[in-house]
Amino acid sequence: MEQTIPAALGAAADRFGDHPAYVQDGEVVTFLELLSRVRRAARAYVARGLRPGDRVCLWAPNSIDWVVAGLAVSYAGGVLVPVNSRYTAHEVADVVERTAARLVVVADGFLGRTQLADLRATGEHPSVLATIDLADLGDLDPGDVTTADVDAVAESVSPDDVADILFTSGTTGRSKGAMSAHRQTVGVARAWGELGGVTAEDRYLAVNPFFHSFGYKVGIVTGLVTGATLYPLATFDLDTTMRLVEEERITVLPGAPTIYQSLLTAPGREQRDLSSLRLAVTGAAVVPVVLIERMRQPAPEGLGFDQVVTAFGMTEAVVATMARAGDPAELVATTCGRAIPGMETRIDAPPGAGPGEAGELLLRGDYVMLGYLDDEEATAAAIDADGWLHTGDVGTLDEAGNLRITDRLKDMYISGGFNVYPAEVEQVLARLEGVADVAVVGVPDERMGEVGAAYVVRAAGPAGEALTTDDVTAYCKERLANFKVPRRVTFLDALPRNLSGKVLKTDLRDQPRSE
Repeated sequence: MEQTIPAALGAAADRFGDHPAYVQDGEVVTFLELLSRVRRAARAYVARGLRPGDRVCLWAPNSIDWVVAGLAVSYAGGVLVPVNSRYTAHEVADVVERTAARLVVVADGFLGRTQLADLRATGEHPSVLATIDLADLGDLDPGDVTTADVDAVAESVSPDDVADILFTSGTTGRSKGAMSAHRQTVGVARAWGELGGVTAEDRYLAVNPFFHSFGYKVGIVTGLVTGATLYPLATFDLDTTMRLVEEERITVLPGAPTIYQSLLTAPGREQRDLSSLRLAVTGAAVVPVVLIERMRQPAPEGLGFDQVVTAFGMTEAVVATMARAGDPAELVATTCGRAIPGMETRIDAPPGAGPGEAGELLLRGDYVMLGYLDDEEATAAAIDADGWLHTGDVGTLDEAGNLRITDRLKDMYISGGFNVYPAEVEQVLARLEGVADVAVVGVPDERMGEVGAAYVVRAAGPAGEALTTDDVTAYCKERLANFKVPRRVTFLDALPRNLSGKVLKTDLRDQPRSE
């Protein structure tokens, strides 16, 4: 079984041939054509000095060109470094310097910006051999480098070679580069596809950004090993998403919880035929139970997915647990499933804790990263001597090994001497009529040490318009111990999130109050 990205690409061309690999804005690229484009791009990279093991930064939104550019890095023996498409040039320059990138591929003009000029304005980057406009990649002269030359390089790539360096979201400090080997990137993509039952008959809407593991590894690479046809979206747009689902009969739509929350409240959804949707896979530190329930409900009340499964993963271990087809609805709605093949889970509970009590989630197995780039201290802090990755997430495991994430360690706060996990409060408030989205954080308080502050996005319609601070507080008082009830309520138009859907709770603490 193929264990490198170039081998997976070659096998996909052999197995799926003229079957569509990608469709975007009317352009259809077959698996055979994808291999051809990747080979040509790899020749252009090698002609510009790229050598096996060199790093290539790719700064662009989702597109077929992104896929070609990214896969060509692996085909030429390089290490792919996807960069957040919304980054500023200064943030990209930091990644370029930290990775000593040899090539930088840029989608110039995305969102009306001048990425190439901005990056050059940040100063000289001694490691960089060339900066390439993504739009020009297919027309670059490969010089004397032949297809046979890059085929030989591709065949020499080892499963243990570093395939990619993905930087963490950096929501709690400077981002770190998580390194994965080819066998890990291909293996986790295959495992995800098998557990989700993804096949060449599926049409997969790629909403998750390719620079993120959810879009790259269980998007692009899963497409290679399953033959599914991917439909990339450069930016998430509700009308475009619903139109594509209806017109292209999309079957697979993975995403962060915010994607489904947005669809459920989208104007005009009732007039769209979304009945082709069969598989949703979502995950985050905490997924509101009520959201899973609504996703499974038939239209018009819900989204009508045949199969909704939750999974748990992170940049350092792309997929660790996942629910399975046939799992009871309650299990899917309340857990992240159990360890996937090749992975182990363990809860590091406090001393004296009994069975099933909460503690930090530890992960070990095939898909835990190799380590952080040039940061032995951070790697040692994250992965202990026995190979367990300390996730920073709090959870429990039931007797069958199903994982329930209760919160992030860093999000817990202490109010009047009691530990409060914001996710518990968020799960309660998610069921309050009129609430579209909610996040809770701990804020300083002279008397209690810390108290809860709830940030609420009102739902469209009369219930949301009528929602008040007193409504939120009263609802919590009926369902939660007093020390868990938020003492402050602020209404926002939207919660600040990064592109992978995580709420930026540090930003929330800086929001002005609007009780």
